[in-house]
Amino acid sequence: MDNKDTTHSHLLSFLNAIPPVDFCCVYGSTLHSTDPGKSTMVDYILGVSDPLQWHSENLKMNADHYASWMVLLGGAKLITNVADKLGVGVHFNPYVTWNNKVNMLVDNLDIETINSVNLRAAVSAALLLLPPKFTEEDLYAKICSLSYMGDVRMLFAEDRNKVKKIVQGQFDLFQSMYKPFLEDYEGKDFLRFSSSKNQLANISQDCGLPVTHSHISFLPPTVRSQMGMKIGKKKVISESGKVGNGNELGFGSREEAAKCMQKALRRTVMVSSARQAVSGVLTVGGVKAARYLTSKMCKAWRSWTRT
Repeated sequence: MDNKDTTHSHLLSFLNAIPPVDFCCVYGSTLHSTDPGKSTMVDYILGVSDPLQWHSENLKMNADHYASWMVLLGGAKLITNVADKLGVGVHFNPYVTWNNKVNMLVDNLDIETINSVNLRAAVSAALLLLPPKFTEEDLYAKICSLSYMGDVRMLFAEDRNKVKKIVQGQFDLFQSMYKPFLEDYEGKDFLRFSSSKNQLANISQDCGLPVTHSHISFLPPTVRSQMGMKIGKKKVISESGKVGNGNELGFGSREEAAKCMQKALRRTVMVSSARQAVSGVLTVGGVKAARYLTSKMCKAWRSWTRT
């Protein structure tokens, strides 16, 4: 068994300690670390079709995964309600111990197909925010930064160089993930590639309104909805004279579209991150929350003071 198979088996073995899940992936520096000797936390995302049932079973197996006050006062129902109504449908818990960017381990919900849609949306969003000419590294950095745009944690509890470190440490992964979409856009003449001295691509893009409208069409429905509320929906006439279906977002310029999208993204991430931060503090308990926040703030402080 090679190292890749060994790592995969090791990650999968965690699932033996919890109730069955419909989806599981691991992500972050643990999978693609540039420093193999460095000890890092493994980040898991678990998906289940019935959270209440799952938490009920996990309470019997791993009561220490939850804040003691939640276990005593409401059990699985309270845990689920806090995640759904206060947070964003996610139960967060750091420092879950066990003895033993995304790598998909279990997928019974066809998340991989949904993820493909999200990857294309990320490429289109990043392209709207980039100038006519940029580098391949600029593209991946912009894609990565979308997740942190408006995130309240970036104000005080995240490494200011986090995006740069992620891209440089996992550059090959970014290339493999986004290659199909970049090739598709190249085939449509949205993008043009040229090699540089360091073998990385220099990219130029079509910044015309028809391409801009095409990028907007790939954005998530919630983002397009927020953009629509700001500028209204109107018929879009392409260069060929074809009239759109009336449900497209019409912008007078690419700059207007990018600015509107950026505001929508910032608002979405800010609200979600704030809600989840409050939910996280409640679900993990005061001691764990303080420990986790202190660790994050120390990393942030070092990034600001390091020359």
